[in-house]
Amino acid sequence: MRILITGGCGFIGSNVVRHFVRKHPSDTIINYDKLTYAGNPENLRDIEKEPNYQFIWGDVCNFELLRNVLRDVDCVIHLAAESHVDNSVGDSLPFTMSNTYGTHVLFEAARINGVKRIIHVSTDEVYGDIEEGSFRESDKLNPNNPYSASKAAAEMIVRAYHKTYRMPVIITRGNNVYGPYQYPEKIIPKFITNLLEGKRVPLHGDGGNIRTYMYVEDVCDAIHLIFEKGAAGEIYNIGTKDEISNLELTRTILKEMGKDEKMIEFVPDRPFNDRRYSIDTGRLAKLGWRQRTPFPEGIRKTIRWYKDHPDWWRPLKSRVRLD
Repeated sequence: MRILITGGCGFIGSNVVRHFVRKHPSDTIINYDKLTYAGNPENLRDIEKEPNYQFIWGDVCNFELLRNVLRDVDCVIHLAAESHVDNSVGDSLPFTMSNTYGTHVLFEAARINGVKRIIHVSTDEVYGDIEEGSFRESDKLNPNNPYSASKAAAEMIVRAYHKTYRMPVIITRGNNVYGPYQYPEKIIPKFITNLLEGKRVPLHGDGGNIRTYMYVEDVCDAIHLIFEKGAAGEIYNIGTKDEISNLELTRTILKEMGKDEKMIEFVPDRPFNDRRYSIDTGRLAKLGWRQRTPFPEGIRKTIRWYKDHPDWWRPLKSRVRLD
């Protein structure tokens, strides 16, 4: 097979590319990435010379290029996206362009070329927030920020292509993800790297917002399982039960790094910040998926990785003010 992964130089994408390169030595894994600010070729230096790995520089909004690239591709895993909510609040148009229009372009190129299987990676934020209980895949979408709205819009296009053209599509909706190679604009790597630099950590509002976290290697396992066993036309929530408030998350990182709460700097909250996300993952469990990395273990592994790789994250933080 020839498997194309969009956004393969990003955080989740690079981990998924590495996972598939190692799990599919007889297949060709093609990494299609525009190399925007969060797309980093350094994420894949360890596998770039593998015989079953190929890189193509490209934008998901480039229809002519994608139409040519997908001529001999069997399967697509679509991860390319603008994903930082704060950025979407400040400048939302790139999110619609990349996440919504880019998805439409990709699916049209895939339709013309008869791609046999497509996994569209979405987010649990398309559901909006929930005070109690957990969202199931059949629940309505109710996004509350420009990022999640652009991802929900993309899902509508994906659904239309499945219904109208019978394209073999699967959608995933995932929890917050953390682990090695995450760009230091997101809360966990930002806080870890700030503390490593002796800086305080900026916590939105009162820190009471609740998120559920998942270690990136577990996400790779889930996507791979869905790739192999998922049903076309189905939606799968990907997540864990590791639910924690932003304040408790901050305290956990501080404790693991031997710091006290004097290092917290409370900053104004976003204009609207979803209070709690939670998803039901029973459908994925029926495929046989189980979490392998509990949060305490995952956060320790992540802190250790950033401690051991300052040459990876320091240039990124010097490029843009991320503290």
